[in-house]
Amino acid sequence: MKKLVFLCAIIAFFIATPTSQAGFDFLDKLEKAVEKKLDRKVNDSIDKGMDETEKAITGQGKEEAGNHSSSGNASSSNSVPPVGSASSQTNQATLKAWSKYDFVPGDEIIFYDDLQGEENGEFPSRWDLKTGNVEVAVYGGQKVINFATDQKSVIVPLMKKQGDYLPEKFTIEFDAYFSEFCTTYTVKFWDVVSQKPPKNIPYVRVRAENVGVEGFGSTNISRSDYPYWEHIAISFNKRALKVYFGKQRVMNIPNLRAQPMGITIESRQCHRGKQALIKNIRIAKGAKNLYDRIMTDGKFVTRGILFDVNKATLKPASMGVINEIAKMMRAHEDINLRIEGHTDSDGEKTFNQKLSEERAEAVKNALVDAGVDSSRLKTKGFGESKPVSDNTTAEGKANNRRVEFVKI
Repeated sequence: MKKLVFLCAIIAFFIATPTSQAGFDFLDKLEKAVEKKLDRKVNDSIDKGMDETEKAITGQGKEEAGNHSSSGNASSSNSVPPVGSASSQTNQATLKAWSKYDFVPGDEIIFYDDLQGEENGEFPSRWDLKTGNVEVAVYGGQKVINFATDQKSVIVPLMKKQGDYLPEKFTIEFDAYFSEFCTTYTVKFWDVVSQKPPKNIPYVRVRAENVGVEGFGSTNISRSDYPYWEHIAISFNKRALKVYFGKQRVMNIPNLRAQPMGITIESRQCHRGKQALIKNIRIAKGAKNLYDRIMTDGKFVTRGILFDVNKATLKPASMGVINEIAKMMRAHEDINLRIEGHTDSDGEKTFNQKLSEERAEAVKNALVDAGVDSSRLKTKGFGESKPVSDNTTAEGKANNRRVEFVKI
C-alpha cells in the first residue's frame, strides 16, 4: 500500500510540474504500473469475497462439489449425516425444496469435464476456443472455467465423435456463476468451430434475470441475491426442449423445429472484474422412460443421482431422477427395487465400498421421503468392483459413478 501511495505521489508531481516528452513517457509508464497493481489488488479482493460468499451460500467452505469417489479415509465426516442432526435436517430441507423438480438427465455420458488435473491459468484442455479469453481458475476451492474478459468468449467441447454428435435425445448440465444482473451464458446447438453453420437452430440464453430461447420468448427469474451459483439443465427429446434454472423449469417448448447438431457455450464478464464462470459440464445421451426399462431389462441405470465429494449427501439436482422413480413406483405398486451404489476406481477400495453402501441408503431414504414404502426397497453397495467403462477418462469415470435399480 505504501508503494502505491508513493507512486501516486510521483504521478501527482509530474502532473503539477511542466515536463518534457520524456517526462510524459515516464508518467505514462507509471500510470500503467499503478493501474496494473490496482487491478491485481481488486481481483484479489474479489476472489476473496467470492470465496467467503460461496461459503455462506453452500456451507461447505473450500470443499469441492461433485460425484467423485477420490482417495480418502472413511470417517464419520464421509458418512450419511445422522437423522436429526443439523446437517441432515438442512439437507432434507434443501431436497424438499426440489420436490417438484422433474429434470431427468441422460444415462450415457458422452462428454464430462470437472477440470480435474487442469492447471490454474491454462486454457481448459478438453475444449476448443473460437474467440476471446478463457482459462482455468480456482474459486471457492473449486476449479472452474473462467471467461476472463469483458469481450465475448466462445468455446466448444472436444468430442470423440466427429460431425453431428448430438443424438435425438440428450441432456446438457452445468453450474453457472452469476456475479451480477447482466451475467449471461449462451448455449448454441451447433459447434461453431467444426460444424457448418445451420440455417436455423434456436439458441438458449441464460441471464441472471431471465432465461429464453430464440424465437420462443423468455421467462423472468425472480432471484437477485448476487453473487450465486445455479444449476442449469437442458433436455431435448426428438423435438421438445426444456430448460431449467435451478429447481425451476423456465422453458417448455413442444417443438423446437430444428435438430441440434453440437454444442457451443458463450459468455463474458458483463463488467470488468465481475466474473463469468461455469463448472461440472455434462452432456449425456437420453434413454426411454423408467417403466419401459424396468419391464424390458429388469433394471435401469442412472448417472443423474449426484453426491457431494466423498460423501453420501445428495445434491439437490438429484431430485429430478428420484422424483421420477417415486412417481413410477407409486403408479406401479407391484414393483419393488434393490438400490445398488457404484463408484469409480479413484481412492481406496474399502472407502469406495463403504461409500457406495451409504449412498444407496441415502437414495432409499430420499425415496421414502418422496412417498415410497421402505419395505419395497433394498440397498447394496458394490464400490468400484463392477465398472461398466474404463477408469482412465473423465467420461469413463462418470459412467462408472452410478446408481442402479434392480427389480426384485
